Amino acid sequence: MSKSEATEDSSASELIDRRLAEIGDWRGRTLSRMRQLIREADPDVIEELKWVKPSNPGGVPTWSHDGIICTGETYKSTVKLTFASGASLNDPAGLFNSSLEGNTRRAIDIREGEEVDPEAFKALIRDAVAFNASRGKARPRGRA
Repeated sequence: MSKSEATEDSSASELIDRRLAEIGDWRGRTLSRMRQLIREADPDVIEELKWVKPSNPGGVPTWSHDGIICTGETYKSTVKLTFASGASLNDPAGLFNSSLEGNTRRAIDIREGEEVDPEAFKALIRDAVAFNASRGKARPRGRA
């Protein structure tokens, strides 16, 4: 990893840290916990903030490895983790509970007080990384 890529990763990670702290309630804690599980499942994951715009100045936390793995968004009553290629992943634990009708994405909606099986979630992350690698659409690190 080049110095500029490390700086980009660090900057995005710091921005995500700040964003989670700003949320400050159960949603911030939940997304922070899921972020930690993503990092445990894939120590080489790249964190980015994507889709920064006036209506969403904080952007969307995004985790990538050879392509997007998932995004993390907070809503009033849910934390939503959307997997870019979720329809192509193995989900034996049945974690996907949202966006089930599409041909590509799948999501996990987490409501206050709900827990996601950490080992099943990490297996899903690893499967997403393997799927991205198998497609041969690898992008340079730090780019999207």
